[in-house]
Amino acid sequence: MAEKLTLDIVTPYGHVFTDEVDEIVASGSEGEFGVLPDHVQFLTTMKIGMLTYKKGAESGHFFVNWGYAEVGPDKVTILADSAEKLEEIDVERAKEAMKRAEERLKKAAEIDEARATASIERALMRVQIAGKKQAR
Repeated sequence: MAEKLTLDIVTPYGHVFTDEVDEIVASGSEGEFGVLPDHVQFLTTMKIGMLTYKKGAESGHFFVNWGYAEVGPDKVTILADSAEKLEEIDVERAKEAMKRAEERLKKAAEIDEARATASIERALMRVQIAGKKQAR
C-alpha cells in the first residue's frame, strides 16, 4: 500500500515539478477529480484550471493549461500544454491578456471567438490562482 504519491508535471518546454505528495486535486475535462495513494488507475484529459497538492500541512497550487493526467496507485503524471506555479504567475500580465481578449471578443466578426474565449479563461484562472497568494 502506497503512503505517498509522486506528482510529476511536464510540459513541452520541460519538466516543471516532481515531489512526493499526500493528495492531488485537479481540473479534468469532465470535472474536478481528487487522487489519494492507492487510487485506481485512469487516464483523463484536463481543461484549463488549477491543480492543488497537499504535502503534510503544506499545499501547493499550479495553473494548468489543458493536457492529460495519468493516474496510478503511487504516481500521477500531468502532461500539460503549459503549467505555472502559483508563485510564478504574473497577475498584471494575466489581467492585460484578459483585457486584450475581451476587446477582441467585442469585434467577434473579425476574430477567432474560440481563441479569444480560451485566452480569457486562461487569464481568469491565473488571476484566481494568484489570489491564493494574498489568502495565505
